[in-house]
Amino acid sequence: MSQILSLQNLANLQPAIAKPGYRRAELRAGILHIGVGNFHRAHQAVYLDDLFNAGRDRDWALIGAGIRSGDRAMRQALEPQDWLSTVVELEPGANHARVTGAMVDFVPIGEDGRAIVQALDDPALRIVSLTITEGGYCIDPGTGVFNPEHPDIVHDAAHLKTPRSAFGVILVAIKRRRDEGLAPFTIMSCDNIPHNGHVAKEAVAGLADLIDPSLAAYVREQVAFPNSMVDRITPATTYRERAALVERFGVQDNWPVFCEPFRQWVLEDHFPSGRPSLEEVGVTFTPHVAAFELMKLRILNGGHAAIAYPAGLLGIHFVHEAMKDRLVRCFLDKLEMEEIIPCVPPVPGVDLQDYYRLIARRFSNPDVGDTIPRLAQDGSNRQPKFILPSTRDRLRDGADVTGLALVSALWCRYCAGLTDQGRPFALDDPNASRLTPAALAAREDASAFLSLTDIFGDLSKNPVFRSRFEAALSRLWREGTRATLEAYLGERL
Repeated sequence: MSQILSLQNLANLQPAIAKPGYRRAELRAGILHIGVGNFHRAHQAVYLDDLFNAGRDRDWALIGAGIRSGDRAMRQALEPQDWLSTVVELEPGANHARVTGAMVDFVPIGEDGRAIVQALDDPALRIVSLTITEGGYCIDPGTGVFNPEHPDIVHDAAHLKTPRSAFGVILVAIKRRRDEGLAPFTIMSCDNIPHNGHVAKEAVAGLADLIDPSLAAYVREQVAFPNSMVDRITPATTYRERAALVERFGVQDNWPVFCEPFRQWVLEDHFPSGRPSLEEVGVTFTPHVAAFELMKLRILNGGHAAIAYPAGLLGIHFVHEAMKDRLVRCFLDKLEMEEIIPCVPPVPGVDLQDYYRLIARRFSNPDVGDTIPRLAQDGSNRQPKFILPSTRDRLRDGADVTGLALVSALWCRYCAGLTDQGRPFALDDPNASRLTPAALAAREDASAFLSLTDIFGDLSKNPVFRSRFEAALSRLWREGTRATLEAYLGERL
């Protein structure tokens, strides 16, 4: 018989399921987290759960928060189960389940963020952490810098009492704490963005620039924004995962988390108001975060983008199935070894080719069940962060970009919304309404897509990139994905 997840039912769960070794009453909140999704609950919340189980730092529990209507669904799912989450680590042939209890509350969701601001009046909350996705940072994709003309920023600059962006909420809370003589909290980004701490800082300070230069100066001089690198493959939760949890472990969880066994967190140690002792549970504190971050964004996230679009066009649904496809796997191997890894700077203590081999094994894990549609979503935000920087670096060095341009061409072809077999699919991207018409027009004129300068920036005018992109896209439409990959791979097949 299955058990509904709750504090009351913890003792009734199967013995094989790991449970919190502490009482909820022993925890006090020290971190407010904006953007409670699967990744956060499989990553930061797990590290804190480990720390609390070790008897350490139980004044650093989590309070969840969100500012979008979609966050309301997560709060409604977790509230009946006392904010507990079941996390299933998908080791092939040996899945392991645990219940984490690091979250002790979840701020009520409002469209104006005032409940979060009020929660942050509590001086015990010394860190605000973020997983708001790459698209939540109000960055101009073409330049990679803060965009003061982003609609959310324009709104918050004019209506700061009712902010609708995470950074508007944070700025209001910083101002209130400053005015009340309280120390500012540290803002810890956990999103896949190069120099994510610096990017978050420019978003908060950039918004303040539009409102009050003295407040902007205070943000830049007094508020800490440590950089970080985070990593764990965490698929979306569907009926499949909920049913598997009941079948394998007898637990009814409204929103369980399934993830790979591997996890990594690299942090800059810049927390003036204190931090939990996360180094005790495997977090790496280093001044070299940027090196780890660049490695991960280029090799792992770039690798995800590289396989997502050809696999999607070929009608492949699961990531591990894509890795079994000889053409897709060989394409990834060649691209990584010849064009991506050569422009990744050295990382202390890491062999980059060994790191890639680890990534390939992780992508191939059949139990994770990660999907190609998840990897392919939000390409207009991900291409400028994961693929195009490598392209720029190689062009700067006079190196060829045939493979990287092919990735961009595959994305363009994918944005047309049709598989090679002619089956239509919905493009999951906030800019889908302009991407799809541009991609269809690019079948006859590639400049229709390359003219999206907010995405491609100066690359749209680079003759080498344009030539490689146009040739790849033409072949994709003329001969299909398999023939195009075969032509690229040549003697490697």
